[in-house]
Amino acid sequence: MANPRIPYRFSTSRPPLPRFNGKSILVHLVVNVEHWQFDKAMPRTIITPPHGQGTVPDVPNFSWADYGMRAGMPRIIDLFNSRGLPASTSFNAGVIDAYPEAAEAMLKAGWEFIGHGLHQKAIQNTDGDAEAQMIAATLDKIAAFTGTRPRGWLSPGLRESERTPDLLKQNGVDYVCDWVVDDVPSWMTTTHGPLVAMPYNLDVNDSIIYAIERHATGEMLKRVAHTLAVFEREAETAPRVFAIGLHPHLIGVPHRFHELEGMLDLLQASDKVAFTTGSALCDWFTAASPAEG
Repeated sequence: MANPRIPYRFSTSRPPLPRFNGKSILVHLVVNVEHWQFDKAMPRTIITPPHGQGTVPDVPNFSWADYGMRAGMPRIIDLFNSRGLPASTSFNAGVIDAYPEAAEAMLKAGWEFIGHGLHQKAIQNTDGDAEAQMIAATLDKIAAFTGTRPRGWLSPGLRESERTPDLLKQNGVDYVCDWVVDDVPSWMTTTHGPLVAMPYNLDVNDSIIYAIERHATGEMLKRVAHTLAVFEREAETAPRVFAIGLHPHLIGVPHRFHELEGMLDLLQASDKVAFTTGSALCDWFTAASPAEG
């Protein structure tokens, strides 16, 4: 197989899933809330180091992310609260200690917590049992804070090792958002049983659009509008999951925040749209399409 964990087939060849609470476009707002460690190299940069020489501490690039946690986060939380919208946070467990007010605010808002590592650091190059220990520690720390063990996982940078899905399933995770292969969930194989591959999004994701592709403000809103138009047509015959990846230091800045408001205006105006969380999507999918065996 081209894909070693998810059998290949056209999305249109799959048996259609039922509607979700009467709706056929299921919007999953995923806010990536991360702990960038001050004494480490930054995961991503907005300012290139002078002469190409990286520094630690990297004050300007750390401050870029830190601004999001101080100013962008309350904007996003207040906006979602004002509209009564559910959301998920892909959550570095280190945020609990580094940004306690943000962690408490998301918990109070009722967001679903999805495991996202301890800190914003790639996991695919860890040695020996380090990855297994990190996954367990992340899930345990979030469970102790929220009272609920996370059911979902999104790897930092969506990067995995060859063992990651097996370790996630072994640790009781029900779904993973790293495998961006379809607009509806899929079953994937692991050594410990089937795991749900949950739709996420690379093309409608503020990190891709603004931090990597470096588009001008307005591009993300345009992509949401175009995606919604196609999904409204396709959803006449089969539901679609519309996952939107957000970061407080990117969409939460003043000159882009109107885009997030505009996205929600478009989506809330559609009579086909329901807003939901990862666990609700997982339960809907597994009830309608149980894993074979």
